[in-house]
Amino acid sequence: MIDKNQITRRIFLKSAAVGAGMGALGTLVGCSTGKESAKPGSNMQIGLVTYLWGKDWDLPTLIKNCETAKYAAVELRTQHAHGVEPSLNKAEREQVKQRFADSSVVCVGYGSNQEYHSPDPAELRKQIEGTFELIKLCHDIGASGVKVKPNRLLDDVPHEKTIAQIAASLNEVGKFARDYGQEIRVEVHGHLTSLPANMKAIFDQVSEPNVKICWNSNEQDLVEPGLEHNFNMLKKWFGATVHVREFNEGDYPYPQLFDLFTAMDYNGYILLEARTKPEDRVAAMIEQKALFEKMVAASLEKLG
Repeated sequence: MIDKNQITRRIFLKSAAVGAGMGALGTLVGCSTGKESAKPGSNMQIGLVTYLWGKDWDLPTLIKNCETAKYAAVELRTQHAHGVEPSLNKAEREQVKQRFADSSVVCVGYGSNQEYHSPDPAELRKQIEGTFELIKLCHDIGASGVKVKPNRLLDDVPHEKTIAQIAASLNEVGKFARDYGQEIRVEVHGHLTSLPANMKAIFDQVSEPNVKICWNSNEQDLVEPGLEHNFNMLKKWFGATVHVREFNEGDYPYPQLFDLFTAMDYNGYILLEARTKPEDRVAAMIEQKALFEKMVAASLEKLG
């Protein structure tokens, strides 16, 4: 059964797909669900990144498994078995769009490997043009954004120069994405670019309002002066997606992270980018969803 929250999101996705533009995109970024009276943070929903748990599932299987685990959304990755690639023709793109429309799962976007740090102008242009193609793909399949990467600061190039180049590239792809109602989601990722201070330096030069940060739950989030400071430094740029790993693996302070997301009334998708190899991945998804709900409930209780 599709609940009211999912219906509201799907209404936006359909409007975006026919070029409703940035007004509709603003609805998704805020993830308004019609539950304005609900407690702050209570509209967060869990979804799946197809890396690694969904990489070998074709599209019907991927959607079915997400429905079974009651995951609200999925972020697709390139070169995975679902086969959603820029090479799809118009009819094939429409089929992908319809598969999601007929399900309770939102295709929230595409998790690309596009990056903008290369000092080679030809390579940089290739990365930007490749992003353009993914923006058009996401528009055509009813998704709402493309995840990209900075993806590093180079040892032999002044960091300020690379930071400025990355920001300029993000502004270019963001401007292109506006005409397709798409959000550009910049994953906090890469050599030195995963440091929150460097991500802030990039976004201080980003002017396109649909270019947002995808928090990635890295160990670098914890560098001094700590998670709360680094989170608050970047939160004004957060977009519709967040990446997390398994909640019961490692020592990342997910309860504190959820407290911070709840306190800011984050309304986006918390996307599981799993790394382990469970025997039963659907059962593992269900387990992670239960942990997610438990942490959300604990954070809400703290707010009173």
